[in-house]
Amino acid sequence: MSKDQQSIVHTKPLYLARPDAAAYLSLSESMLDKLVAAGDMPRPRKLSGGRSAWLVPELDAWGTSRPISNLLPPKNSGHGRAGKAT
Repeated sequence: MSKDQQSIVHTKPLYLARPDAAAYLSLSESMLDKLVAAGDMPRPRKLSGGRSAWLVPELDAWGTSRPISNLLPPKNSGHGRAGKAT
């Protein structure tokens, strides 16, 4: 494949490191830590002696299990009419 061509096959990672796991869930790293410490979300898996990461299917399951919010989106989210009920 030449440099100009892009692969049409994209694979989803199996594990995500802490910063990537937090970003994947739209959380701050500190909130991710708090949720793990409280037992409210999956703990990371030990990959090697000094490396741990979150299993993506567990992050997906946790994210889809979250309750539906009745809060309006923030004004800068681009949803509907900037923070006004639709």
